[in-house]
Amino acid sequence: MTQDERMFFDPMPGALGLYAPLREKLLAMCPDTGLKVHRSQITFQARYGFAFVSLRRMKGCPAVFIIVSFGLGRRVDSPRIAAAAEPYPGRWTHHTIIGQESQLDGELMGWLREAHDFALVKGKQRRAAALPVK
Repeated sequence: MTQDERMFFDPMPGALGLYAPLREKLLAMCPDTGLKVHRSQITFQARYGFAFVSLRRMKGCPAVFIIVSFGLGRRVDSPRIAAAAEPYPGRWTHHTIIGQESQLDGELMGWLREAHDFALVKGKQRRAAALPVK
């Protein structure tokens, strides 16, 4: 883990204990993933960003938490999704509140795997849609 990642959690040091296992699982599952630390989020990317970790407080957040956001080509209907939006047609952004390591389970990791795979093809889909039909 980089120093920038550690420093990101200075405002909420306990959240590092939730981020570290997520990072480990995500990089093991998708080894082609790159990581960028920004002021307000950590971005996991494979061609495009597909998963994002932030400390932005949302309704229902426990004292120590991380928000894990991810993009898919479909809307996920689950009580685990705290918020979902469709910023572009056919592109859904989902936000989950993680307050316990046990929430880093197969269901969440499956969504993140799907988001990774979607990030690899969404640029190709965009270019194909822009090509004129003959």
